[in-house]
Amino acid sequence: MNSSEDAQLVTMYSGGAYFGVPVTRVRDVLAAPQIYAAPLAPASILGSINLRGRIVTAIDLRTRLGMAPAENPATSKCVIVERTGGEPYALLVDEIGDVIMLSASLYEPNPVTLDKGWSHLCRGLYRQEGQMLIVLDIDALLAIEAAAA
Repeated sequence: MNSSEDAQLVTMYSGGAYFGVPVTRVRDVLAAPQIYAAPLAPASILGSINLRGRIVTAIDLRTRLGMAPAENPATSKCVIVERTGGEPYALLVDEIGDVIMLSASLYEPNPVTLDKGWSHLCRGLYRQEGQMLIVLDIDALLAIEAAAA
């Protein structure tokens, strides 16, 4: 995140945490898609979805971040994000929030107290009315998955 520029983010909730991704990295938002299992895949890869004829890897954001899995993954929402270079991935989250614009003056770098497992996956945060919006680094989030696969 560039601390000198305002940010436009798509927000989402997963495991009680509030996340955001730059709107420029979001390709689509879907309600609970049909997920086709991927045998022998890492735990955070739930399988694949069919996005208008294209096969897209579905990643459980909770599992990816070391949280407890959702009790009912069938009710998950899906945010289609793109890795640099254009390859799409589906992030399964509990709820989709809004598209919000945040002032650069509200941006903060990752705090030293942020879990070490999360610090390399996050690009900073914004404090908002009693909650903390964690900005996810899409490339880092997906690069680790590619290495595990």
